[in-house]
Amino acid sequence: MKLSEIKSKLKALDTIAFQLPNGTLVPNHFHVTEVGKISKHFIDCGGTVRTENVANFQLWEADDYDHRLHPEKLLNIIELSEKVLEIEDLEIEVEYQGDTIGKYGLDFDGTHFLLTSKLTDCLAKDKCGIPEKKPKLKFSDLQNEGPSCAPGSGCC
Repeated sequence: MKLSEIKSKLKALDTIAFQLPNGTLVPNHFHVTEVGKISKHFIDCGGTVRTENVANFQLWEADDYDHRLHPEKLLNIIELSEKVLEIEDLEIEVEYQGDTIGKYGLDFDGTHFLLTSKLTDCLAKDKCGIPEKKPKLKFSDLQNEGPSCAPGSGCC
C-alpha cells in the first residue's frame, strides 16, 4: 500500500485497527511513534547496485490505555511527514515489536489495516546459479492427454 492509498482510506474511517498476519489485532492503544522515509543503497550478490525507498511507520504499544489514535490525527502526521521530509508516494513498511522488531507490508480489507508478511529473496538468481522454482505437481492432478489404458481397452 502506498501513502496515497492509506491517506484515502483514513479519510473514510472512524477508527484505526491494525491486524497482524496471525489474525490478532494490535492493541487499540498503540501509538505511531515514527513516520519517515527509509533509503537503502546496496549491492546484491550479483554485483548490481540497487536503491530502495519506503515510507516507514513504527507502531508501538505503551501502558497508555486511554490513548487512541484517530484517523484524522494519523492523516495529519503523514501529511506533515510528506511535507517536511519530502516523502514521495512510496510503498509503506510497518515496524512492530514482537519477539524482535518485525517488518511488514501493509494492505486493507475494508475494516482493518493488515500487516502482511515480508520475505527475503535473492535479487540476482540468474547470476548466482539458483534455478527457478519448478511447480510441484501431483500425479493425480495430471490429465492423460493420450488414449486411456484401462483394462480391456486394447492399448496393452
